[in-house]
Amino acid sequence: MTRKLKIKSESFKLAQTFTISRGSKSEAEVLVVEIEEDGKTGRGECVPYARYKESVGSVTEIVESLRNAIEGGVGRQRLRNLLKPGAARNAIDCALWDLEAKLAGKPAWEIAGLEKPHDVVTTYTLSLDTPAKMAEAAKANASRPFLKLKLAGPEDLERVKAVHQAAPNAKLMVDANEGWSIDDYKALSPLLKNLGVVLIEQPLPAEDDLAILAVKGSVPVCADESCHDLSSLRTLHGRYQCVNIKLDKAGGLTEALAMVAEARRLEFQVMVGCMVATSLSMAPGFLVAQTAEFVDLDGPLLLAEDRPHGFKFTGSTMHPNTPELWG
Repeated sequence: MTRKLKIKSESFKLAQTFTISRGSKSEAEVLVVEIEEDGKTGRGECVPYARYKESVGSVTEIVESLRNAIEGGVGRQRLRNLLKPGAARNAIDCALWDLEAKLAGKPAWEIAGLEKPHDVVTTYTLSLDTPAKMAEAAKANASRPFLKLKLAGPEDLERVKAVHQAAPNAKLMVDANEGWSIDDYKALSPLLKNLGVVLIEQPLPAEDDLAILAVKGSVPVCADESCHDLSSLRTLHGRYQCVNIKLDKAGGLTEALAMVAEARRLEFQVMVGCMVATSLSMAPGFLVAQTAEFVDLDGPLLLAEDRPHGFKFTGSTMHPNTPELWG
């Protein structure tokens, strides 16, 4: 067995500037890991997460530090011991899944012991903006069954009201990205259910999420920045009703599948999320999404142009990807 590792950074322009409580971006910067063996190439894509002090440079260095292990034949389970969860491990893990599928001539879902994938419906994210601008965006996407609103604190109630009025039939998810205080949560939570909100995602900073226990909300709350890998799930029990599993936090499909099993054991609902990235990032997450209550894999819909062989969407419905993309 002879393997060859390639690492490359790529940028994809967004259809429009994307803003959350921590800042804005106009491009998706991704890192792609390619592992070639016996004429087959497995690919994995990750997005370095600035929230956790990751950058394209730092993640590239981490992957490069494992070159000998990767080219020497490291497997997915051994990789979990060599690298902590994060973007670097995600890209390598997903590339190994893709490589294994290509070498075996079997789809990744079959190797993972999963059922054949079916269509899933993803939410569509509205970037943080003024209430009027978010209402305009909601009106343009009013036919979508799920809309996710990026929020930040001030004017959030007006934002939700405006979006609900513009898209009254859509179920809404609101995501403050740790941008609320406990007082914001106490004030807003009782009002959101009647505005079509079915899920509140990470309202408080992760270090403050114990405060949620003191408030009885009427809308389920989902952990995002508080939810990382398998080991974090037990600490979230009792604080949250749902967990957002993102492969860039978990460190790959291998960890994400283990997280789903544990989340079910702990009676969490499951959300599968993503960073703003291409279909190559979404493909492993699509397997996790098959049994999830909430799917947020709209990254390709936010790009000006996706990579070749990307996911096909009918509105918000994602159709299973082809092997040319991944797996």
